[in-house]
Amino acid sequence: MRVEAPIKVDRKTKRLAKRLTGGEIAVINHIDLDEVAANSLVEGKIKLVINAAPSISGRYPNKGPGILADKNIFIIDNVGEELFNELREDQIIEVIDGKIYSDGKLLGSGEVLDKNAVSKKIKEAYENLGIELDRFIDNTIDYAKKEKGLILGEVEIPKVKTDYKNKHVLIVVRGQDYKQDLSTIISYIEEMKPVLVGVDGGADALIEFGYTPDVIVGDMDSVSDEALRKTKEIVVHAYTDGRAPGLKRVQDLGLDAVVFPAPGTSEDIAMLTAYEYEAELIVAVGTHSNMIDFLEKGRPGMASTFLVRLKIGSKLIDAKGVNLLYRSRLKLKYIFALILTALFPILIVASFSPSVKQFIHLMQLKFRLLLQM
Repeated sequence: MRVEAPIKVDRKTKRLAKRLTGGEIAVINHIDLDEVAANSLVEGKIKLVINAAPSISGRYPNKGPGILADKNIFIIDNVGEELFNELREDQIIEVIDGKIYSDGKLLGSGEVLDKNAVSKKIKEAYENLGIELDRFIDNTIDYAKKEKGLILGEVEIPKVKTDYKNKHVLIVVRGQDYKQDLSTIISYIEEMKPVLVGVDGGADALIEFGYTPDVIVGDMDSVSDEALRKTKEIVVHAYTDGRAPGLKRVQDLGLDAVVFPAPGTSEDIAMLTAYEYEAELIVAVGTHSNMIDFLEKGRPGMASTFLVRLKIGSKLIDAKGVNLLYRSRLKLKYIFALILTALFPILIVASFSPSVKQFIHLMQLKFRLLLQM
């Protein structure tokens, strides 16, 4: 295996993905590479990934490396922090069987992760899943005790301009298969005109589909400036002590924002806000709702998500994976039926025309002559 190309370097994979133009080597420092990050690298049409950290630590079966392997994108894994700091943006490097060169000089090396190597490591990670599950359950229970105020009314919901009352609310998160699920419910969006809420990068997903988000909720670390400028309202998720690092970015753009100090995730407070302001129905796309999702986000438990979903109950419809439930197929028999249905009234109207009657009469005579032959 030999690859030579310029590199893009960043500690945050999602930030790096925005700079990819195609044909580069992505240099990241991402332990347990997650699904969303891997998909963003694939979309960037990279040639190779160099990871300073282990792409699969073995704690749990993370999905990112498998996505890259399926696209025949190799990972030069666990090359170390020292090499990561040495590499520079747009530097041209050559990678030969896991060894990394620049101008003929060996800079370092790492383990080559191809399909077989990834499969083996994921299998080992599944064997460790029981240990991680025990730890995850314990953390969830501990955090639930601390964060129960989220559903007991102890967390103050800030005043917002957006009118949620008696309306459907669509909350879009940049999670697993969010694009496929969003495309599946386009007819729902067009018919019901729900309040559109983008959680960080979920706002850009809405814009990509031609919609303007009514609200953006999040810590503002993965949403574009374009989305922030287009939206009607911004809610910055802050720490419980009131610190809101994302607020400065919004203010630097000359925009106003509502600050919401709360535990949990941004998607949790987006749902909670819609519920408290009396939304009729909350539809969620791309949200994180299982152990693997949360471990990929680097969270040790899912207390806030469990508590919020417990509170909002039947008002929530989770559309995650809906693209697998329903896939439209336009069958040939339906096409013929549609054509015949469209032609039928035309033929009826045309039959009253003298010229058409004469044409039909001539055709009948020709058929008779042919049959006599």
